[in-house]
Amino acid sequence: MLTRKGIALAPGVVVGKAHILEGKEYWIVRSFISEEQVPQEIKRLEKAIREAKQELLELEGKVSSRLGHEVGTILGVHRTILQDHRLKEEFTTKIRDLRVKAEFAIYSVLRNYIKEFQSIDDTYLKERAGDILDIEDRLLRILGGEKRETLGYLKEEVVLIAHDLTPSEAASLDTASIKGFATEVGGRTSHTAILARTLGIPGVVGLGRITTDVYQGDPVIIDGNRGIVIIRPDEATLEEYQKKEKTIRVFESRLTHQLKDQPAETPDGRQIQIFANIDFPKEIEVFLRYGATGVGLYRTEYLFLECRNSPTEEDHYNAYLAANKELKDLPLIIRTMDLGADKFGDGYKEANPFLGCRSIRYCFDHPELFLTQLKALLRASAVNKDLKILFPLISSLAELRQAKAMMQETMEVLSGRGEAFNEKIPIGAMIEVPSSVLIADSLAREVDFFSIGTNDLVQYSLAIDRDNEKVAFMYCPTHPAILRLLKMCIEAAEDNNIPVTMCGEMGSELEYIILLLGLGLQQFSISSPVLIPAIKKIIRSITYEEAKEIAEKVLRFTQPEESINYLKKVTDKIIPVL
Repeated sequence: MLTRKGIALAPGVVVGKAHILEGKEYWIVRSFISEEQVPQEIKRLEKAIREAKQELLELEGKVSSRLGHEVGTILGVHRTILQDHRLKEEFTTKIRDLRVKAEFAIYSVLRNYIKEFQSIDDTYLKERAGDILDIEDRLLRILGGEKRETLGYLKEEVVLIAHDLTPSEAASLDTASIKGFATEVGGRTSHTAILARTLGIPGVVGLGRITTDVYQGDPVIIDGNRGIVIIRPDEATLEEYQKKEKTIRVFESRLTHQLKDQPAETPDGRQIQIFANIDFPKEIEVFLRYGATGVGLYRTEYLFLECRNSPTEEDHYNAYLAANKELKDLPLIIRTMDLGADKFGDGYKEANPFLGCRSIRYCFDHPELFLTQLKALLRASAVNKDLKILFPLISSLAELRQAKAMMQETMEVLSGRGEAFNEKIPIGAMIEVPSSVLIADSLAREVDFFSIGTNDLVQYSLAIDRDNEKVAFMYCPTHPAILRLLKMCIEAAEDNNIPVTMCGEMGSELEYIILLLGLGLQQFSISSPVLIPAIKKIIRSITYEEAKEIAEKVLRFTQPEESINYLKKVTDKIIPVL
């Protein structure tokens, strides 16, 4: 029996036979052609690009009808990249100048882009390398005369094991035959991850060399709740998880039915809100079905990444209207662009982008992009009076005031155009760095709400890169320093009568719900809709006073392990199967 720990991508527990998806490695040699062959080779390239765009158009249509237009735009990103005349020019220049075949031209050009993306410290942008690799695979396959491979031949339910899944492969997964999946690489914010969560397929990624440990047909357990994969489990473990899989399915179904329309309220009357973290408006419908009461974090980065050109004001506005249409005027918190300095073709390299020009700093460095987004956000606020704007990575009062000044400037522009907007639109600050916690009392006097981003807060506070396998194990939300920072931030919000939301992953972990409740948190914004009934169950099973006592006890622990073991024990009494 082998147990491997990775990154929990989509929740759920499944047991099944392994089906290993063999990865294709194209060995591209530098094949030369004569000068007379160059025009024909360029025609061959153009034909491959046309075929690739047609394939993507068909796949985009299928995904859009199945999962919604916004999710389909993930494949639209690939098609847009292929339509870029600059990229085509790079390919043809290679063919013409080096007198090489189209395969080598494509490989050399796209590998440079992949290398650039992989060197970016911004996790969201780094994972766009997978999109470029997907495009490369498609073009090389077409040039090689190979047919599109599908998993339609599978006649039984399996657990998919692969080195990686491209967005195209993820979009084609059939939930009738694929129970779950595990990959050697991958991250939480990749397009593959977004598609998997939308499909509701439990998955674990970032497992390292798992394909060499698994044989075709091996029994495999995917624990998407805890990010664990168990290969060839012993009889007792297999029986335990088979029982857990069945119990969870029944339990979740019962909880969803019982609690969907029930408020997240403690027995002593403390009201809690459970919001959604989304990338695409179409995700909202699933969250509402499970009982979410709004969107606590709408990430807008995909708008900047679905085309090589920056989104227009209308692109932004239409996306925000689509979200509001799904929400039917429920609360909607939209975060302004959270990008790094090395977005498409910026050409500016930083020694340490993680500490450089990113998030709100990038907005200030690119005011034309920021002001365009602010105009659209303000216009959308005329439609949904419960729309709020969230500024990311605020580390000082000066940054907050500069962002608010640019907001005021935008209001004046819209007034001059005769556009309607909410003049009192609520403004929030993301608390993601230690400095913002230490001045939270000052920030709270100048904003309408806080949103705690625990992912970055933990990394910045503990100096841990959770994507670095050598130190990722040290990433710990229950570190005493982190708990004190959370307590300080929530208390500053309470003292100034402003709400505080947690949109980081910590707020989606069931074992932390009681602790956060006891620290005073009243708004959770989570990434997985299927967890909402379980979170409601926990909240409705413990009084606020009991939660406070538990939180006070945890704050006295000196070791993170003490905290997590105690919290799991407390939570297991309420939801033992999870």
